[in-house]
Amino acid sequence: MTPAPISRRRALVLGGLGAVGLVTGATGWIASATAAPATFLPGASGAELVQPPVLDSRDGRLAVELTAAAGARLAGRDTSALGFNGGSPGPTLRVRPGDELAVRLTNRLQQPTNLHTHGLRVSPRGNSDNPFVRVDPGESFDYLYKIPADHPAGTHWYHPHHHGMVADQLYGGLVGGLIVDRGPDVPVTTDRLLLITDITLDDAGAVVPATATDRANGREGQLVLVNGQHQPTITAAPGSTERWRIVNACTSRFLALHLDGHQLDQMALDGSFFPRPAAHDTLVLAPGNRADLLVRPRDTGRSALVTAAYDRGSMMGPGATGTASTTLATLVTTGPPRAAASLPATLTAEAPVTAPVTRKRTTDFRMGMGDGMGGGMGASIDGRSFDPNRDDQTIAFGSTEEWTVTNSSPLAHPFHIHVWPFTVTAASDGRTTTGTPQDVVIIPPRGWVRLRIPFTTVPGRSVYHCHILDHEDAGMMATVVVA
Repeated sequence: MTPAPISRRRALVLGGLGAVGLVTGATGWIASATAAPATFLPGASGAELVQPPVLDSRDGRLAVELTAAAGARLAGRDTSALGFNGGSPGPTLRVRPGDELAVRLTNRLQQPTNLHTHGLRVSPRGNSDNPFVRVDPGESFDYLYKIPADHPAGTHWYHPHHHGMVADQLYGGLVGGLIVDRGPDVPVTTDRLLLITDITLDDAGAVVPATATDRANGREGQLVLVNGQHQPTITAAPGSTERWRIVNACTSRFLALHLDGHQLDQMALDGSFFPRPAAHDTLVLAPGNRADLLVRPRDTGRSALVTAAYDRGSMMGPGATGTASTTLATLVTTGPPRAAASLPATLTAEAPVTAPVTRKRTTDFRMGMGDGMGGGMGASIDGRSFDPNRDDQTIAFGSTEEWTVTNSSPLAHPFHIHVWPFTVTAASDGRTTTGTPQDVVIIPPRGWVRLRIPFTTVPGRSVYHCHILDHEDAGMMATVVVA
């Protein structure tokens, strides 16, 4: 399951990308060549936002074929980046509670891969959402996800999860949207998916490899894209009500979203509705987070959707890194006004978890020098690098646990657990908690978060990890067995 350590001479080629593989898979980072500055010029900045093709279930089933390969078109140009079915993002999979989702994944890369349905509350066993599946180059694998009849409607996504190669493959472009739909939740004029990724390309359209420093901090690409487009335009009429399903599908970048002149009314986080919309001037999403927003354009004009500067800490000392301010898209309000719809006073939110806590645990996310190969940077949970053959947490099926997740490093880490969402009950930075389930939460530098996790829906064996995927690949992941 775990790839062998990779030397500089054994550079991994991502489906012909020429990207140098730097992650050892379980022991940290090794030395790397310095990446050359990118000179890629987008070919179609400012074009109208295009939705990825939607594959919709019928009669309780959606059967699709996804082929992972190089040659995706990005930012209006042909590149050697990766994609599903030739696109980055790949097709949006739309299913309903009670459906079966059958996916044949074909690997046309030059390294192993697999598929994770991030956010689905489905079995982690067998050929369902199993992170231990390995699909070798040239092979296919048939996944079958049985979506529970009571699965909440929500916005999710899919991406590879073969340990040691997750960051390179997601950064390379392997990503797509996944929506569980039960019909109209709120009256909106338009329902849009905004899947945000980042990448660095050279002038030939090849992915520029991350350096060891990039991997230690978590790489951030120079090119930030929405649905594979560079700074697209979103055209709307004044008075309309738009639903924006925003997915932070970046490998490491935190998003601090702000729309000039507009309030962002958040309906849901990570596929779970709030009891009522929450108003934001700026909304922070960690890698892996999703947010459903109601956007109501008012006067005609142009408004920039930006991700503002965000300090997530650094392994290289104060001020050494941080997400810079970047324009993502431009909202253009034009045409005759429409009668503005009223925001719903309440939403169909899940009932809060009230079952008593049966056990309390503490787990620690760590990074430090000397833990990696050759004395380099290491990443671990509870002082141990990931081992797929070791059971780290064993939990009784049907129980509800309280986890305190601590962060011993000066860099924020997004905690993510597969299959079993949690509610945040407290955090060291004093943030306001929502009381609704989510599956990614930011652990502050040198801080902690307290979570209530009901292990009541499905049994099985899966993982929890840092969703800065360079850190996950380097060992910041652990197994969890629910039986």
